[in-house]
Amino acid sequence: IVCSMLILSCKKDATSSGKSSQNDSCTATIADAENIEIFPADNAWNQDVSALPVDPYSDQIIAGFGTSSLKADFGSGLWNNAPIGIPYVVVCGNQTKGNVTFRSNGYDGNYGDESDAGPYAIPLNAPIEGNGNGDSHVIAVDKDNGVLYELYNAGVNGNHWEASSGAIYNLKSDALRTDGWTSADAGGLPIFPGLVRYEEVLKGTIDHAIRFTLSSANVKPAYISPARHKVNSSGGLYSLPFGAKIRLKNNFDISGYSPRLQVILNAMKKYGLILADIGSNMYISGAPDERWDNNELHQLGNIKASSFEVVKFN
Repeated sequence: IVCSMLILSCKKDATSSGKSSQNDSCTATIADAENIEIFPADNAWNQDVSALPVDPYSDQIIAGFGTSSLKADFGSGLWNNAPIGIPYVVVCGNQTKGNVTFRSNGYDGNYGDESDAGPYAIPLNAPIEGNGNGDSHVIAVDKDNGVLYELYNAGVNGNHWEASSGAIYNLKSDALRTDGWTSADAGGLPIFPGLVRYEEVLKGTIDHAIRFTLSSANVKPAYISPARHKVNSSGGLYSLPFGAKIRLKNNFDISGYSPRLQVILNAMKKYGLILADIGSNMYISGAPDERWDNNELHQLGNIKASSFEVVKFN
């Protein structure tokens, strides 16, 4: 039985499969994540950047990837036999917690020394990004305690999770990770607060920055707050550090886009995109949901990076 994508109300019929550590009383749904505080209002993720100065090198930086098109790296259905996007689950405060074994494998190394020890309130039947192929992120949001749990390069081994790294965030706090530590994301940032989630579009408002990626050549081997970690990227002077933000230009006309896409585009103008990881240029992250219209999301590809500007970060 698959119950982790949309509703976490797994009762005895699900736990009998041996893959779930859900408590029988849990009836959390993904919609519940929209009813809790996802970091305080003054947090960098929730900052209105629409009126902040443009970086003096914005034109030079954007020129490095200006012909790249926006890409919604999420949607409905399957791609390579896996849901499209980074999934998450919402759990109740009494969710069973377990220890995570940090290890290396053929995909990546062991970053346990930069990970939070736990325990982690992640059910064993939580969905894994890519069904275990690629970055294999796993995310759980505790709706009652306001705590976020994230794993990278994760998988279940018997009765526990294994991963290359993990991070735990108090969603009621502005506290940052230890300086220099990675997370489930290369930039040492949380992933969940930057995902485009269908439930937000239903509300009509996305009130946070959106996670996006650039290729190594466009990423400076550096980071600025709220990011906490850098990688050996190849970007030079006119590139972006992790944690930097770009925003859709205020004069970009969004009137020709559907109401759902306008919700996303308005967020890009007000809260911007935050650079979180190495990947394809201008890929924005979101959660899979069968309600997405993939043809509609593809229309974002008509927007080039040249329609964005860099928010001043020096």
